[in-house]
Amino acid sequence: MNQQIAKYKEKMAGFWQTRPAWQKALLIGTPILLILIIGITSFFATKETMVPLYKDLSAQEAGQIKKELDAKGVSYELEGNGTTILVPDAGAEGLLVDLAAEGLPKTGSIDYSFFSNNASWGMTDNEFDVIKLDALQTELAALLTNIDGIKSAEVMINKPTDPVFVTDEQEEASASIVLNTETGYDFQPNQVEAMYRLVSKTIPNLPEDNIVITNQDFEYINMDTAQSGGDAYTNQMGIKQEIEQGLQQRVQQMLAAMVGAENVRVSVTTAINFDQETRTEELVEPVDEENNEGLPVSVETITETYEGEPGEEAGVAGTGEEEVPNVAAEEETTGDGAYNNVKESVNYEFNKIKKEITESPYSIQDIGIQVAVDSNKNTAAENGEMQQLSAQEQTEVEESITSILNSIVSTSVDAEAAQAINPENSISVVFQPFAKSTSTQADDALKAGIPIWAYIAGGILLVAVVVLVFMLIRSRRDRAEESEMDDMPEIVPPTINVEEIDDAPDTEATMKQKQLEKLAQESPEDFAKLLRSWMAED
Repeated sequence: MNQQIAKYKEKMAGFWQTRPAWQKALLIGTPILLILIIGITSFFATKETMVPLYKDLSAQEAGQIKKELDAKGVSYELEGNGTTILVPDAGAEGLLVDLAAEGLPKTGSIDYSFFSNNASWGMTDNEFDVIKLDALQTELAALLTNIDGIKSAEVMINKPTDPVFVTDEQEEASASIVLNTETGYDFQPNQVEAMYRLVSKTIPNLPEDNIVITNQDFEYINMDTAQSGGDAYTNQMGIKQEIEQGLQQRVQQMLAAMVGAENVRVSVTTAINFDQETRTEELVEPVDEENNEGLPVSVETITETYEGEPGEEAGVAGTGEEEVPNVAAEEETTGDGAYNNVKESVNYEFNKIKKEITESPYSIQDIGIQVAVDSNKNTAAENGEMQQLSAQEQTEVEESITSILNSIVSTSVDAEAAQAINPENSISVVFQPFAKSTSTQADDALKAGIPIWAYIAGGILLVAVVVLVFMLIRSRRDRAEESEMDDMPEIVPPTINVEEIDDAPDTEATMKQKQLEKLAQESPEDFAKLLRSWMAED
């Protein structure tokens, strides 16, 4: 046995030594490579495919789910700094349902299901208000999360207390919202407006001005900024086009009733001021407008009275130190002196009016209306040519149209701008033959060139043709029927030989023969059955 083993060993050694190097490498590398391939294939074939069970979890939620998975003995993996949990694909759906049945993940938020699950008579009003407010915040955050670009939302609502007295004014509520948005997502203006409207309509007595919305980077999401961030030029041109189309339709309908819709064309152009002006006016007006007086609020009266002896004797005129030469001095007075002065001061209060006026940003500063009227008449001349409106008729139509358009211009333009506008310069009325299509021209020519008697003659001719055609068809039908009758062969009735009947008395055979003849005449079917039965017996 040992000799055989040694013999095989020597053969193997000899075989190995006689092999070249590349064969030695191939003999060693092939089994090793085969083992590696089998091992790697087995590894990936037996490895479980992991799929996300939950994404974007908070640390608290991830901890709750991890604890439950450990208790169930389910393998899992964590990704995204613990915010995403991966589980085997085979049991992912069932595991998701089981965790949901257990109320996981628990966010710690209270929704309206709390009231049905925790109804209690011992809850105080304050506790109820707090829980209700928390539930409202949770539901509002869930609504905002459904908007594209929002991962999650945190809502804080400040609701004022109800007033004690009926006469007290109801205070306004306020709301602060922080949105966790997707990276690089920009909200459209309609989305921002929808968020503000949604929050305002969800919470009672909450105006949109009391709502603050920011993202996770505390960047303010303003509705006014979003609205003004659109294309202002496009909006202005759209408004301008709507105004012009509205005016054009009104003028077109009005003039169509006068001259016909097919005989008039209208074009309207406007100059619109989109500047929004805000100004403050402080006015003072009298209370009594008739006398232009205010309301007296205080009256002060000062009375001065003096009584005394007569003055001293006057000197020589113009000789005093402070007197002008050659100017007569006052005459000498005699008797007691007296002085009386009454001074009255009245303070009036006037109406003080302060106005803060915000002008509309859309005001028509100028308007131009161009009207084209077909100068062709609807009736044609005897020679078939279209008639034109005379100069007098054109003048009458133009005056009527201008009168209507002047009223439209004066009422459509801004009041201040209307003072500097001459309506005659804003209106243009022209008369021009309208180009018509070939079919329309042919119809007009036919209508204008065919007299009434031609229509009558044509109708009579049409009736005559119909009668002739009917008679022709009827005559042909009669001829066809006659020809069919002639072609049919003549039918000659068969000759029946009736044997003479003897006057001899009826025998039994004769009686049977008569009965059979009678049966054959009255009931051929029964007679045939009888014959078949006799033949069968024979």
